[in-house]
Amino acid sequence: MSTDRAVSAGPPRGAASEPLPGFHTDWAHPLLGRMVRGQNHRRDLDRRHPWLLDTMVVLVVALISLPDLLSHTSHGPFGETDNRGQLPSAVLFLLAGAQILPLWWRRRAPAVTYFVIAAVALVQLSLGVWQQADISGLIALYGLALRGSLRVLSWAAALTVAELTLAVCLLSPVEHPLLGLFFLLGTTAAAIATGLTLRIRRLYLATLEDRAARLEIERDQRIRLTAAAERSRVAREMHDIIGHNLSVMVSLADGAATLAAHNKETSAEALRVLGDTGRQAMSELRSVLGVLRGDQDEERMVSPQPGVRDLDALMERVRAAGLTVRYRTTGDLDSLGGGVQLTVYRVVQEALTNSLKHAGIGSSAEVAIGVEAGEVRIRIADIGAPPGTSEPAAHPGRSGDHGHGLVGIRQRAAMYGGSVTIGPRAGGHGWLVDVVLDVPPGEQLR
Repeated sequence: MSTDRAVSAGPPRGAASEPLPGFHTDWAHPLLGRMVRGQNHRRDLDRRHPWLLDTMVVLVVALISLPDLLSHTSHGPFGETDNRGQLPSAVLFLLAGAQILPLWWRRRAPAVTYFVIAAVALVQLSLGVWQQADISGLIALYGLALRGSLRVLSWAAALTVAELTLAVCLLSPVEHPLLGLFFLLGTTAAAIATGLTLRIRRLYLATLEDRAARLEIERDQRIRLTAAAERSRVAREMHDIIGHNLSVMVSLADGAATLAAHNKETSAEALRVLGDTGRQAMSELRSVLGVLRGDQDEERMVSPQPGVRDLDALMERVRAAGLTVRYRTTGDLDSLGGGVQLTVYRVVQEALTNSLKHAGIGSSAEVAIGVEAGEVRIRIADIGAPPGTSEPAAHPGRSGDHGHGLVGIRQRAAMYGGSVTIGPRAGGHGWLVDVVLDVPPGEQLR
């Protein structure tokens, strides 16, 4: 899915991290909050200066190893097996440094770091030397489990087990081999398990962050789709309601202006201005609706909405505007659901509005609505302009280039899988709107 809103991959450089939504309680706790804030500060510091933590690890391991290097005793970790006194001190320092210094690259190249340390450790053990610097191998294994390839990790674990077993049993025998091997393999397993645990935790947090980002994107898209559907609904309702009422007002004003001019009354000019103002308002209304309208077919129903019982009042308003309307129904219209009734009302309203605008005052129209066998048929036909008068200039709705009103009829019919026939009558005089709706069982009241 696409969106215009960018989701940041992490906090900005130098910004303090905020607690996750599920950690507000821990954040407020004095001790836990201090620990969490300290961890966040360390993470931010490591993000800004990644070399700093690597250097600190190298220095800490070097300090731990230094007393062992300066000591001249020959005690190994598991008994009297150390050959340290037989080797020059420079060799011991060189071996320790060769194991410690690669840790500086443990995060950038975890596999290379481990295998270099493992190779140096194998050389050292073959000389019968045990040093505190050997913990570099555990740190390298931890880094490989945390950041490296899992396939390489499996080979590294097998190599470590083989190397330690070979060292304890053959290369540098110890006084208590079983105890020594148990201790060494246990610490190796602990290093790998710790790295894998933190790796899984990082993946889990990354998944949660990705899911939160996708949910935010989906929420924004739902908001946009809802706004587009609402704009479409508002535009359709404004056209159906305001456009119809404006058409009636303009027709009444034109009729009154004609009558006043015939009777030589002074109000004729004011009535003509009123009609022109109404037509201008209709033009501006269409411009505004062009901004509001969208391509969504979905319509949200809000109550109250007009239904078939409001058709009588609609007919009266149209008749008062000068269009003679004959209205008949067949079947039980009251059994239709609210959505179908609203569609029927809007179709009739739009068709009569078009007849009033284009056929003019003095014309007549017939409205027939029938309900039968799961179908609703709506038929509105007018006779065109009365004899002796010319039909007003062609409007998009009657010239084939469908306007918003007739497009709205097609959209409403499509919601119920219906068919629409709009065009001139068979005789060539007048206009016909014939709509058939397929009414699903759920849209009929039982």
